[in-house]
Amino acid sequence: MQDQKRIKQLELYAAKCRQNVLRMIRAGGHGHVGGALSVMDVVTALYFDKMNIAPENPKKEERDRFLLSAGHKCLSQYAALAERGYFDKDILDTYGTFKSRIPGHPDMHKLPGVEANTGALGHGISIAAGMAMAAKLKGTDYHVYAVTGDGELPEGSNWEAAAASGKFGLDNLTVFVDNNGLQISGRVADVMNMDDIAGKFRAFGWGTAEINGNCMEEVVDILDHLPVQEGKPTAVIMHTTKAKGLYVGENKAEFHFWNPAPEDLDKADHDLELVVEELEKELEE
Repeated sequence: MQDQKRIKQLELYAAKCRQNVLRMIRAGGHGHVGGALSVMDVVTALYFDKMNIAPENPKKEERDRFLLSAGHKCLSQYAALAERGYFDKDILDTYGTFKSRIPGHPDMHKLPGVEANTGALGHGISIAAGMAMAAKLKGTDYHVYAVTGDGELPEGSNWEAAAASGKFGLDNLTVFVDNNGLQISGRVADVMNMDDIAGKFRAFGWGTAEINGNCMEEVVDILDHLPVQEGKPTAVIMHTTKAKGLYVGENKAEFHFWNPAPEDLDKADHDLELVVEELEKELEE
């Protein structure tokens, strides 16, 4: 059982990060909200609890690395980086504007804390594997984390990277699969069914685990027990709800990309503020 105060604090950070996502949606008028919210819990746990990072020195050599392979989920990373202090939150209000530092896919040349440009699906695991291999070759003790999506897995480059990572025993690499079951075209099972995801990774020599990716306690527990198999990279299959925390959009494919009416955005803001207030109250008790 994890320390409940630790879990509640992370849940509070996740709620505030979800508020940051809505802030960007309000600024830009629309955005890829579904996947950003489904991965928000693991992204929060990484940035606020697990990773060895320093917002004041984002390029320190021994830092852990985070790759958002599904780059269209960038609102989650921007939200966490802002909340963690990598940049001023006022930048969130520039989302959707010309030459914004927070464009529709992460750009390492525009924003501190972004390790690589992503968005061309299937690249993130390959980049992460290269970084993990570099750490092994240099004898540097850092861990590399990547988040991919179930709708991204049909890209063949994922499995080339999986094969190489298993071959070279990259136990300093962890990949989280956002398995929310939906993608832009509908149900993942109907578009290109990739089940059994865990079995596929095991076939390439990975250790695997399956968790509720929207349960902070389960997220923290798996992060505390990496790698799940000594000498092997880890794939964590996260069963999540698309648009988690946006009650009007949860588990709906049409919320892959959201163009909200003002009243819907106001309602979503109100709902999240109630969550934040309740968590703050619980932490004060």
